[in-house]
Amino acid sequence: MENQKEHLEALKDIRQLMKQSNRFLSLSGLSGIFAGVYALIGAYLGYQMIFDFLLSDHGGRDGYYSSYNSIIFKCIVICAGVLTASLITAFILTARKAKKNGQKLFDHTAIQLLINLMIPLVAGGLFCIAMLYHGRGYIILVGPAMLIFYGLALINASKYTLHDIRYLGCLEVLLGLISCFYLGYSLLFWAIGFGVLHIIYGTIMWFKYERK
Repeated sequence: MENQKEHLEALKDIRQLMKQSNRFLSLSGLSGIFAGVYALIGAYLGYQMIFDFLLSDHGGRDGYYSSYNSIIFKCIVICAGVLTASLITAFILTARKAKKNGQKLFDHTAIQLLINLMIPLVAGGLFCIAMLYHGRGYIILVGPAMLIFYGLALINASKYTLHDIRYLGCLEVLLGLISCFYLGYSLLFWAIGFGVLHIIYGTIMWFKYERK
């Protein structure tokens, strides 16, 4: 009976090791916290620009459209800055954690993770660019689309990393769908999705997997 119990325990350990070998487990919770902070800073800057735009005297129709286009360009720059800062921070912290865990940063599992993450992200990015290209009537939907495609990317990549990331993806998709019906609050939903949820997720991941 004892031998059978030992064999079952050994099989359980082997199964766990096989499961871990197929998942990239070096994602850093701290990178999620930093990404959330960057997003909240970006949302604040975007809010300030939009608020100033609404209160400004644009000096006629031409001045209005010129200011409007300038605001859109600045918002794109802010989003690109948030994304760049988040990616650099994630790369540095994940590389440090991978080295600590004795795991390669770009092994087969990590490459599979990136591929499954990037397919929905690239599709979503091109979709948002298309909406910007087609004019003002579609711009209001860019925020919800970013949340939805980002959530789908996390869900798609979750099978190659910590399963907890799937829950974050589901929340991002849900938030994006709700945002579609409250377009006047798109920036607020964007800040909650990319800012608050990231900070909460990163904090949970840090306490759950990295604190010790």
